[in-house]
Amino acid sequence: MTSKLKLYLDLIRWNRPAGWLLLLWPSLAALWVAADGFPGWHLVAVFTLGTILMRSAGCCVNDVADRDFDKHVKRTANRPVTSGRLGVKEALAVGVVLALCAFGLVLTTNTATIAWSFAALAVTLAYPYAKRFVSMPQAVLGVAFSFGIPMAFAAVQGQVPLLAWGLLLGNLFWVLAYDTEYAMVDRDDDLNIGMKTSAITLGQWDVTAIACFYLFYLLAWVFLLDGASRGVWFWAGLLAAMAQVVWHVLLIKDRSREGCFKAFRLNHWLGFSVFVGVALSY
Repeated sequence: MTSKLKLYLDLIRWNRPAGWLLLLWPSLAALWVAADGFPGWHLVAVFTLGTILMRSAGCCVNDVADRDFDKHVKRTANRPVTSGRLGVKEALAVGVVLALCAFGLVLTTNTATIAWSFAALAVTLAYPYAKRFVSMPQAVLGVAFSFGIPMAFAAVQGQVPLLAWGLLLGNLFWVLAYDTEYAMVDRDDDLNIGMKTSAITLGQWDVTAIACFYLFYLLAWVFLLDGASRGVWFWAGLLAAMAQVVWHVLLIKDRSREGCFKAFRLNHWLGFSVFVGVALSY
């Protein structure tokens, strides 16, 4: 049982919380914006636990979908499903249980949030297969990793206004930035197996594009949230985020695996900085 539990925890990347933190910070920031301040502990708990559960479920689906590709990639060859230590049906069963638990949390909100949760699930299931057909599959991941934003507005306001979709689009550029860094780590392996990624598509323009993606993300949130009226805390958070952008570009400029992976892993601090700035500005 202990051995099996370790496999399950490895499957859902329990020891790598950066993944769910990347989803959490924009979702919480959207809750504060939608509520015009603190949204209440119930919604904070629902979105925090729901984010952890759905990211974990997504890992199960992703590993099953990519099991034949992952064996050819140095970083992923030892994943439980890829290595054969965990069966496909068992991994999917774990994912279903986790998704059902997340849906149980959604049921404590309202009808609009429940309805939008099905769209979020559809995008989550589509992403692993986008890497086979789309030259920039990170854009699909960007929608999946940003869908907590419209759901946050639905949970607070019972509707999804245009502002929510604008914030989603802005956040999508952040996902493009950090997941392209992630894809740069595996670029050589992905080229050999015919996987499509933004790192391959962008080629020599990868570092420049990542810097632009970061800027588009921050500028979008400043514009949509009327940064000029938000106050000193908002700008402190944005400046902290901007400083990290500069650092990340320096980390990836030589395109080393170590530098690119480090930049990716530390992105959750950038998202945290934006969240804190947004939350304190209310």
